[in-house]
Amino acid sequence: MRTVRACWLAAPILLGMTCGMACAAAMAQEATYPSRPVKIIVAFPVGGLLDTVSRVVGDKLSSVLGQQFVIESRPGAGGTLATAAVARAEPDGYTLMMINDNHAVNPSVFKNIPYDSVKDFAPIGLVGSAPMALTANAKVPVRTVKDLVALARQMPGTISYGSVGPGSASHLAGELFAAMAGVSMLHVPFRGGAPALNDLVAGHLDTMFLTAVVGMQQMKAGTLTPLAIAAPARVEMLPDVATMTEVGYPLEAAYWFGLAAPAGTPPAILAKLETALAEALAMPELRKRMTEMGAVVTPLGSKEFGAYIEAEMRKWSDVIAQNKITIQQ
Repeated sequence: MRTVRACWLAAPILLGMTCGMACAAAMAQEATYPSRPVKIIVAFPVGGLLDTVSRVVGDKLSSVLGQQFVIESRPGAGGTLATAAVARAEPDGYTLMMINDNHAVNPSVFKNIPYDSVKDFAPIGLVGSAPMALTANAKVPVRTVKDLVALARQMPGTISYGSVGPGSASHLAGELFAAMAGVSMLHVPFRGGAPALNDLVAGHLDTMFLTAVVGMQQMKAGTLTPLAIAAPARVEMLPDVATMTEVGYPLEAAYWFGLAAPAGTPPAILAKLETALAEALAMPELRKRMTEMGAVVTPLGSKEFGAYIEAEMRKWSDVIAQNKITIQQ
């Protein structure tokens, strides 16, 4: 009896010691985080907008936290493959994701995606956005939006516009523009901005809603013609390009991007990442680089970013329903 009673009394003591040791180990890990390189997953190809932005931000995070931030591209299925992988990743702070507008749009586009855009992720912070310009290959005989509409009416269903994938912001912007203009255009989806840009420059694609981040060099070289910017005001990098509203089509479209982690990541690690991201985004050299690329830095903290994601999900769900946009997958 004494032996049994002693074991019974010892059990909670041992359990408490084990829990205490586990808690102490977890706290030690959080205090020394990051102690090894951190991956930032990007759901689109190398060379595109999200990849470029992630490398700029990752470089500054490395400076702030003293560890390398490695950018890993995993394109495919409109970003759902990479997003699902991050949702299932170990929530230890060593696998992050630079999410974008697809994160909010995909629930309205794809059926039965294997993750929840809200419940499976912990927002860290919004980085900013990049407004898109309706752009044409220079060999297409158009110099204004009016020219493009006239040509599309002459050749219904023939003039093509590219996108970074079904349901992406560039796709929805193209659909909205065609609906506003009352024209039929041919949608050509790609697996990211870089391959779409290549085909647009080569002339295999007629038009695309494109950011200056990936298209500015070709715009300056004259191989691409920016027709109008889908922003509330003209942008610094394209001061002579009118807004879509100015030319009669009140359409605003931009890619946004921000950092997130798998749900369940320890609060202390999330707080450290949020603080580091805010510090990085406040650096003048980062802001200068982003501005030169055609992006706008608009930081939001984790709580505000979470609310922003949910608002974007509601907005695009309404846009798709109200305009009866059909997504062919």
